Order: sequence, then C-alpha cells, then structure tokens
Amino acid sequence: MSQINLNFKFLKTSNFTMTKSSTIQFLHNNRLVEIDFSKETEHTPTTTVLQYLRKSHEHKGTKEGCAEGDCGACTVNIAEISNNELKYSAVNSCLLFLPTLHAKQLITIENLGTSNDLHDIQKAMLQTDASQCGYCTPGFAMSMLPLFKQKSIPKKEEIQLALAGNLCRCTGYRPILEAAMQIAGKNSPDKFTENEQLVIQELNKIHEQTNLIEIQNNSTVYFIPQNLNEALRLRNEKPNAILISGSSDIALKVTKKYEHLNEIIDLSHLNELNFIEKTKKTVLIGSGTTLENIKDQLSDIFPALGEMLTVFGSRQIRNVATLGGNIGSASPIGDSLPILMAYNAIVHLQSAEGKRQIAIREFITDYRKTQIATNELIVTIEIPVTEKKKIIKYYKISKRKDLDISTVSAAFELELDKASNVLVFNAFYGGMAHKTSHASNVEQFLVGKKWNEEHINLAKALVKEDFKPISDARSGAEARLLMAENLLFKFYLETIN
Repeated sequence: MSQINLNFKFLKTSNFTMTKSSTIQFLHNNRLVEIDFSKETEHTPTTTVLQYLRKSHEHKGTKEGCAEGDCGACTVNIAEISNNELKYSAVNSCLLFLPTLHAKQLITIENLGTSNDLHDIQKAMLQTDASQCGYCTPGFAMSMLPLFKQKSIPKKEEIQLALAGNLCRCTGYRPILEAAMQIAGKNSPDKFTENEQLVIQELNKIHEQTNLIEIQNNSTVYFIPQNLNEALRLRNEKPNAILISGSSDIALKVTKKYEHLNEIIDLSHLNELNFIEKTKKTVLIGSGTTLENIKDQLSDIFPALGEMLTVFGSRQIRNVATLGGNIGSASPIGDSLPILMAYNAIVHLQSAEGKRQIAIREFITDYRKTQIATNELIVTIEIPVTEKKKIIKYYKISKRKDLDISTVSAAFELELDKASNVLVFNAFYGGMAHKTSHASNVEQFLVGKKWNEEHINLAKALVKEDFKPISDARSGAEARLLMAENLLFKFYLETIN
C-alpha cells in the first residue's frame, strides 16, 4: 500500500483496541493515518519518516540533505500532549523510524500554509527575503514553528540556538534570523490553534486504545511497549534486541551503513522513564527524558551540564535523544559521559528480577561496553546536587561549534581549601582513549598541591602518561594530547579569579 493511499480519515479514530497489534496510528496534520505492517509491502518498521514522506507526491517539501541529522533540510514537527496542551517539537525526519509516530501528530511544510493562505512564519520569510535557492527553506520554517508557539519572547541567542541545526547552502542566515525574530513568541491564533482540542482528543483516543505493539515485517520485529513492566519482560525475552528511544544514533545504522536490524524495542512511549524529580540533595532523571528537556529544566542547578547540552547536536536531535540512550551507547566521544562523571552521577538499572545502581565512573568498562546485563534497562540517572565549594566545568573541541561530534572533550571537578590547596581534583576526558577515562596521573599529582600555574604546567606533562590517543579523521594523536593539555590549562585560568 502506498502512503498516499493509506487509510486517511479526518480526525476519526478506529474503535478497536490494539492488543499486540502490528498497526500504528498517527495524525498527519488533521488526518488519521493507519499503517498495518502485517499487510504493508512498501514500508518497513525501519523506514524513516523522511523516506515515508519522500515517497508521497503530496509531501515532497521535506528535503533530504545529509540523511544523518546534520543539515536540517528534513525538519518536520511532532506535536504531543503535555499538560493537556500540544507541545510542538522540531525533529529530523531522517532519523525517526516510522513507528515512532504512533499516537503523535506529524506536521510538515505542506501543513503550515498554502500560497492562498500563508502562515505568519511564511509571511515573515517572504518579507525578509529569507529564501534564496529554497532547498533549506522548508526545514527552517519547521524549526521556527516551535519558536512561534512559545508563550514568551525568546532572546536572540535562544533563537540562534533553535536554528543551529539548519544549514543554508546559500549563506542567507541574516534574513532567516530576521524572519525568526519577527515571529518568535508571537503565538497568535493559527490553523493549529483552531484544531488543538480536537487533536488532543484524537491522540488521547489512540493512547487509550493501545496496548503492546508488535510489528513483524521484512524479518524485522519491532516492539513498542506501553509500560515499564512490559519493557522489562521484553528485555528479558529478547536480550539481543536493539534498544531505542529517540533512534538519533541507531537510525544511522540503517540510513548510512545499510544494516538490517532484526529486533528492536522502542522505549519512547514509556512515561515512567520520562521525568525529572528534584530534591535538595539530588536530582533524578528518567532515562527516557529528552536532552532538550534536561537542558531547559536543569541548567540552573547544573550549569556545566547545561553548557554541554547547548552544544550537543542540534535542537532537532536533542528533542528526541535521551540521556539513557547517550549513556548506554558508551561512545568514547559521548558528550554526556565526562560531565556526568564529574558530577559523580549514579546509574540506576532494573530488570524483571530487581534493581541495582552503579556509579557512572565505573559503569563504562570498555569500548562501547558497560556493566549493564542483557536483561536490564537504564531506568534512572541520579545526580547529586553540587556543593557550593566545588567547581565543575565542561569543555568541548570540535570542528564546528554546533552540531558536531567531539574531537576531544573534558570535564573537571575541583575543590580547594582556604589556602588554595587542592582537596579534590578529577579530570575526565572523551576522545582520548577507547572509553571516557580519568586522567589518573594528573589527578594524583595535583591533589594536595597548591593550585597554581607551576603545578598545572607540571601536570600537563603527565597527560602523555595517562593517554595514548589514536589518529583518525578528526585529529592526529599529537594534536589530541595538545588539546587535552590546553583544556586543563584553560580550566585553571577560569578558576583562579
């Protein structure tokens, strides 16, 4: 069945309950889409939303630029219910598997406005001459929709951050930014406002009808559990299944490496893993909480974590990527790992048999390997609230400031006594070894020493004893050592005043 002829109905859901169903339902603008993968021949569970849209003659405004979340040309919006309202999020459709849309509303550039009835965003882009070749324009407009829907007027820096995941090959950023500044926070009534309550009603119906979704198609089995117990049971029964929540990393296996994924457990619908709980001494973060939500809610409590998240991918990626996913990938250049180690975070694991917790400093065991058992899930990340006397900072070196993988990253923890002697010092580096690691010789040398330039220069020389980095496409080994030394010195300069 081609997607153009899928079972579209205007805001009318089916009246059956999904019990171990192979069917997903979502709203594309104001039309209900049902895809039964047991009958589907054109799409598979690992078809991306971009591929789905590009096969439709009616929805080719969404463009493919890079197919890896780097350019933003494929940006669409996903609307979900949050506090009885619709929350609009710009996402990269090239990194989302089609089943991820279940019980959500998909909004594409065609739904924004028409030539006879332009949306305020499109009017602003016309008035400021914000489109040149036009290839990137739909993606920029989609990134502006959440800005338009904001209830407060954002600062220029926030607007720039929201657009950082969109590249313009004609370098027309100035008029695009002018258009975004015109509409940001405007939140005036539009076609989406008119239908919002109906959309919420229909999405709630889909939620109420849904139990476990089990899709078997093209030798891929794709599970969408609706509660944690279901997920733990599946994890126990399917120890080799790939776990996804936002799929911003795993999707690349399909789109760039052309791998076939046999079994997938999609945790993105588990509200039990999507929360932030604050106390005076600690903060608990559900492993399914998106990085953008963490940045928005916790940057004041953990400033260094907020700084890291500001340069973690783009807003489109942060809107779907989760903290549990970044930790679980155990990448040696994973941006969250050094700073979580500096904050001495604790990883809470759970299986059908019980719970346990491991300090994140011990959680990573080798290249992309952790202490997690094959029947366990990361359910919570606990971060102790930092004592005022401790200084924690994060640094990242990459070829591009925004939307780039780290070449070298570092996070430092420092505590001095009144005489500026080092009581506590920890240094965690990414990109310097097969896993995120301590600079143990540097740490041992500095503890007990006076925090001054002489001792920092001596400590810099010990970096070569702690790490034997490799040379790759991002940097040479010698350059990485120099970067690591310079980040240590930069941290010193920022802490002596």
